[in-house]
Amino acid sequence: MKKIIQLICTLVILAVFVAPTSATRLPTTPGAFTAVPVNGDFDPLVDNITVTVTIDEIRELDTIDAFSDPDFYVKIMINDEEFESAIWENMKYVSHQRWSASCEVPKDVEFVNVTIELWDKDISMDHLCDISPEEGTLRQCRTAELVYSIATGVWWGDDELGDLSGYGRLSGVDDNTMYQADRDAELWFSISQNDYDGDGLPYWVETEMYNTSPLIDNRGEDLDNDGVPIEWEHTFGLTYFAWGHQQGYYVVYDPNVTEDHVEYDDDADGLTNIEEYKTWQWGSDPFRQDIFIELDQMELGPQGQGSFVPNESFDLLRDSHARHHIVWHIDDGRLGGGETVPFAATLTEQMLSSYYWNYFMHGDAQNWRRGVFRWAIVSYNGTWANGFAFSSRVNGVFALDCFLLASSYHDSRVKHVPFIDSLIRKTFSSEEQRAIIYAGAMMHENGHLLNIRAPGVDRGAWPWQVDYWRFARYQSVMNYRYIYTDLIDYSDGSHGKNDYDDWGTIDLTYFNPRTHW
Repeated sequence: MKKIIQLICTLVILAVFVAPTSATRLPTTPGAFTAVPVNGDFDPLVDNITVTVTIDEIRELDTIDAFSDPDFYVKIMINDEEFESAIWENMKYVSHQRWSASCEVPKDVEFVNVTIELWDKDISMDHLCDISPEEGTLRQCRTAELVYSIATGVWWGDDELGDLSGYGRLSGVDDNTMYQADRDAELWFSISQNDYDGDGLPYWVETEMYNTSPLIDNRGEDLDNDGVPIEWEHTFGLTYFAWGHQQGYYVVYDPNVTEDHVEYDDDADGLTNIEEYKTWQWGSDPFRQDIFIELDQMELGPQGQGSFVPNESFDLLRDSHARHHIVWHIDDGRLGGGETVPFAATLTEQMLSSYYWNYFMHGDAQNWRRGVFRWAIVSYNGTWANGFAFSSRVNGVFALDCFLLASSYHDSRVKHVPFIDSLIRKTFSSEEQRAIIYAGAMMHENGHLLNIRAPGVDRGAWPWQVDYWRFARYQSVMNYRYIYTDLIDYSDGSHGKNDYDDWGTIDLTYFNPRTHW
C-alpha cells in the first residue's frame, strides 16, 4: 500500500511540475488547461463522432456464484443510451470474446458520460459485481462512472491514469475488499472514437497540442526521439484532474519533449518506460506494477516422462497478484517466447546455463527480454532440488531471474496423501490439484526473485518439525507448510505472531541484471 501511495503521489508531482512547451500551444507555466473547439466543432474532418466502449476481458476475483461459475453480462451507458451484452454463461474468465457498444455524440460537446456495469445472471435475481472504488451510492460503489473527452481521447473518474488498478482496467479490490466476499471482479476495457486518419489521436489534440497532421496516421512516430512513439506517450502522458481549483488537463509525458524513458520506472516494477512500451501490447502500464515470466518446458521423455504446467495454474497466479494490484503475465509461447527444451533425465548446471542462453537469450547477449522477463524452466527431474531459484550470468553481469520446477516431484504430490491432500486443497479432482500444486510452487520460487526474506521462508514442511508449528501463522506459499495447499498467496502480516508482510516488502526490481550480487 505504501508503494501504491508513493506511485500516486509521484504521478501528481509529475503532472503539476512538467511544464508544457510553446510547441504544444499550451500554457508555459505549470497548471491545467482546457480544450476549446475550433469554430464550435471538435472534429471538422468527420461528419459524425461515434464513441465506442470495448470490453476486452472479464475475470472473477472472488466467489460470485456459490455453486457454479458466473454468468457474466455487461451494461454500458453512453450519455443517455444504454447497451447490454449477451450472457457469457458459466465462465469465470471471459477472454478472446471482445464486445463493444457505440454511440453517436454531439461534435460540439467535449465530455461524454460513460457508465460500465458488470452483472451476474441468476434465476431469482441478477447480482451486480464490484468493479469500482467504493464511492457514491450502493450501486455507484460497484459500477464504473467515467467521463470521456472527444477532444483528447482520454477518460477519468472511477478509472484514470495512475490509479491502483491501471489505466483501462477496473478492479473491485480497489476498495480494499481483497479478502472479503464482495463479488469482486476485474474488467479490461478501452474507450475510443472515430477519426479521419485512424491513428487514435483526435483532431483537436493533433492540431492544438501535438502539431501533427490529422490527415496522416502518426502511429509509430517518435517526434522527440526519446525511444517511445507518440501513441504511447499520448496514452500515458495526458491526464485530467477533475478536482481542486486547478481542474483541467495536465501533461505528464509530452510527445514533443525528449524525456528520459530509458531511466523512468515510476511504478518500481523493474521495467523502464522503454520496456513498458515494448510490453504494452501485452497489457503493461508504467504506473501499475507488472510481472512478466517466460516459461520453457521440457519435452516429454521417450517413455512419456514428464508433464506440462496446467493452464489453470496461470489463472490462479494471475488472480492472486491481481488482488494486490499487480498484473502477472505468463509467456508460455503466446508472447513470442516460451518454448520446449530437449528432454534430459537429469540436469547439470552447465545444461541449465545452456538452456538459458539458447532458449531465453536466443544467443543474443543484448536480448531486451533480460531484465524484463523472469525465466522459468520445468524439467523432468531437479538438479539439486525439486524446485529452486537461481541466477544467470551473461558477460559477467548477474541476474537473480530464474527458477526451476521438477515435474516428476510435483506430479507426485497429487497422490502423496490422497484423502488428506484432497481435503486441504478442497477438491478431489487430480487436474485441479495439479493446477494448485504448480501455482503454489511457481509463486514460491518467484517469491525468492522478489527478495522475500521472512523468517518463516522455506520452513516446516512436516508436522513433526518444530518450525511447522512455530510459523503456522505465516500464511504464505513461501512457508513450506502452505506451498501445496489451496492458499496460493503471500502473507500480508495480519495473522499474528511470527507472521510477515510479504506483500508489503516485495521488491519487483530485485531480478534486474547487475555487475555484482
